[in-house]
Amino acid sequence: MHPLDHPIWNSLHSGWSALAEGGERALRLEQRHGPFAATATADPEAMAALLPLIPHDGELWLLGQDARAILPAGARLARTATLAQMMATRPAPADPGAVDWVVLGEADAAEMLDLALLTKPGPFRPLTHRLGRFIGVREDGRLIAMAGERMRMPGFAEVSGVCTHPDWRGRRLAGHLMRIVMQAMVERGDTPFLHAYADHDRTIVLYRTLGFEVRAALPMAVVTR
Repeated sequence: MHPLDHPIWNSLHSGWSALAEGGERALRLEQRHGPFAATATADPEAMAALLPLIPHDGELWLLGQDARAILPAGARLARTATLAQMMATRPAPADPGAVDWVVLGEADAAEMLDLALLTKPGPFRPLTHRLGRFIGVREDGRLIAMAGERMRMPGFAEVSGVCTHPDWRGRRLAGHLMRIVMQAMVERGDTPFLHAYADHDRTIVLYRTLGFEVRAALPMAVVTR
């Protein structure tokens, strides 16, 4: 199995290991960082081990084999989708001077969360910004665009949290930021990858211009109690 076929599990055993909660059969990311979880094998015993990890007032996101598995009694399937997993084998070169960008940190966390909740680039929680390096663009002191990293495992890093405030779209800010994020990944020896909803054709076309190609179609499931 390719590492990206089971990206959440492999991240929880490497780049996210310090934030992993659970046991040998099932793990989740610490919930303030994100709602992601995975099992070792997606068999009934592993899925049963997943049940205690589902927050009573929240949700878990599963990807790949876990999203196809039969849920244990007590778990409810809230939503499903198919994601296009894309990998950049020939990343487009960055032009750091094309946009006035800054590295984002703790002082920017509240604005990052607000921008993500407004634009919905994917699940973003109060501490998601700590999962990797995020960069952004400010105008008149206001955060208007950002991009960063989420899943990490040996040799691979996920581009995520890509979003632009609706009032500033059309300036190619997201594309410029993604190129800068990707370049940093490549320079440290990682291959960039990302996930997009498989039916978002325009988004996938944009990512192709940045050097991404669809590697696999992965099922996604959101589960609750």
